[in-house]
Amino acid sequence: MAKATFSVWRGDNGAGAFREYSTEVSEGMVVLDAVHQIQAEAAPDLACRWNCKAGKCGSCSAEIDGQPRLMCMTRLNQLDLTKPVTVEPLRAFPHLRDLVTDVSWNYQVKKGIKKFAPRKPDAEDGTWRMQQEDVDRVQEFRKCIECYLCQDVCHVLRDHHLHDQFIGPRFLVYAANLEMNPIDTGDRLDDLRKLHGIGYCNITKCCTKVCPEEIKITDNAIIPLKERVVDEAFDPLAKLIQIVTGKIPGP
Repeated sequence: MAKATFSVWRGDNGAGAFREYSTEVSEGMVVLDAVHQIQAEAAPDLACRWNCKAGKCGSCSAEIDGQPRLMCMTRLNQLDLTKPVTVEPLRAFPHLRDLVTDVSWNYQVKKGIKKFAPRKPDAEDGTWRMQQEDVDRVQEFRKCIECYLCQDVCHVLRDHHLHDQFIGPRFLVYAANLEMNPIDTGDRLDDLRKLHGIGYCNITKCCTKVCPEEIKITDNAIIPLKERVVDEAFDPLAKLIQIVTGKIPGP
């Protein structure tokens, strides 16, 4: 058994400081194990969220040595234990206590996105016909566990605090999941441009780098959505087609 030091953020409602705890660590431990050990040995009032401890619930998101990660999926042998390991709450959301932040804003954002609107079934038995490639395109997006690490690392939310103007990468993925669904009839492109701030994203791929499910957020969701938004809003040929088909009124 060896000992390691963890510098854990302690405090309430945005105020606080790092406090160091030394605890024994062993092979195979993850950061969440160490936090639980610290709770048991030295800080029973330390607040942190967790649930499945299997990288599927997204509850234990935190910033570990400055990087947004899941505590349950960050092994100690991935970290430099020769110096204190910092563990702090997500920075893009209001701080509540210790390692816990208020992520309820995300649920309000989701309510503001037009919901799934399927077309009528293709067959009498109530089923649809679609190409396998169209099905495969959206399957990746359904892996999201809503850990909000991508939201936390996004500079538009983290640094510029434009929560009232930008929905963030998680919900651009959600919108892509709906827009690219082969049986959906909804149109969210105008909302993405005017209400949801898709133009704020400058595709740095920082969200893709932190995704624990390895969803290609930027390449497969955000960039295709941006292309669709630009085509619909600014492509003169697309405008003409919309006028001819009656989707928008003519001049």
